[in-house]
Amino acid sequence: MTACDYRPGLEGVPATESSISHVDGQLGILEYRGIRVEELAQRSSFIETAYLLIWGRLPVEWELEQFNHEIRHHRRLKYRIRDMMKCFPEGGHPMDALQACAAALGLFYSKRALDDPIYIQKAVIRLLAKIPTMVAAFQLMRKGNDPVQPRDDLDYAANFLYMLNEQEPDPLAARIFDICLTLHAEHTINASTFSAMVTASTLTDPYAVVASAVGTLAGPLHGGANEEVVDMLEAIGSVENVRPYIDARIANKEKIMGFGHRVYKVKDPRATILQKLAEQLFEKFGDDQYYQVALEMEHVVTERLGAKGVYPNVDFYSGLVYRKLGIPTDLFTPVFAIARVAGWLAHWKEQLAKNRIFRPTQNYIGLHDQSYVPMAERLALWDSQTLGTAPQPVEETV
Repeated sequence: MTACDYRPGLEGVPATESSISHVDGQLGILEYRGIRVEELAQRSSFIETAYLLIWGRLPVEWELEQFNHEIRHHRRLKYRIRDMMKCFPEGGHPMDALQACAAALGLFYSKRALDDPIYIQKAVIRLLAKIPTMVAAFQLMRKGNDPVQPRDDLDYAANFLYMLNEQEPDPLAARIFDICLTLHAEHTINASTFSAMVTASTLTDPYAVVASAVGTLAGPLHGGANEEVVDMLEAIGSVENVRPYIDARIANKEKIMGFGHRVYKVKDPRATILQKLAEQLFEKFGDDQYYQVALEMEHVVTERLGAKGVYPNVDFYSGLVYRKLGIPTDLFTPVFAIARVAGWLAHWKEQLAKNRIFRPTQNYIGLHDQSYVPMAERLALWDSQTLGTAPQPVEETV
């Protein structure tokens, strides 16, 4: 076998065939099962969209009612999971807490019957229902408060916002949050979805699949970027500081958070929708002081880098929306995960239908035919530069 062409990050290398979603990065098109995301955002709900992604078609009325009913009545957590969460450090990141809790679900539902449609259906219901409860519970418990129990009479988005502070949200806020979940539900084979597919291909349980995807989403180059956008806007502070900031980042060849995308070479269609949602919230609940900074950033970056296909991505305006909804900054990425569970489960289910374990190859660039060096000879052999890269002793803490 000859050496394969190597592409860092597997850029442009097809990893699977899928009928779940489609992106045209040149035209700025995102479709779920062939339906444009703009139409789903306007006419559908997150739960209906999740059904579409996972089961492959829009549900009829009784199917949607049953799906929604089952999710509403599976939102509560086992008390042992709540007890486990009490032991988490208050300063821990919510994504780490969510990954641990998602994995722990597999301990309580350890039967693995991946050829059983009922097992698959129950796993889908549990994960969609319980992930939001985990995120909200950790938010309150790290402050020393008891978690707020979910309400079966509230829809998916409204219930999550309610669990954050035990206040029923304004209907507009709940509707906008539901649209945000729809926009983040799926986006082809991104890093976290690929992680989910690789884990799924080993035929492990779906809770491990979601936990692995959560861990991948946590990184600042993926889901964590929305947190960094808000930090960036706060650091810039005013419209007058935008151009010097952008000029310095470009001069130093540094990434500008919230701009650019591996696929999109035009403005992300989700960013366009999120910007309009932000404006709706500002009109009703008051402006955000950093929105004008964001607008100036988009103007300057488009002016400087638009010719290179660098435009706002989904992370740029989502943080401003979440801030106005009262969601803490370090919950932005867990909220992303709440939505993306639908896409991960869709790919898990699709992977099971045609499973082959992922086993990519590599191009080895290391040495060959090296001899073992006895301990007594190593200090003289290794140069000081090599020794300087060795791990240093550290003080163990409890």
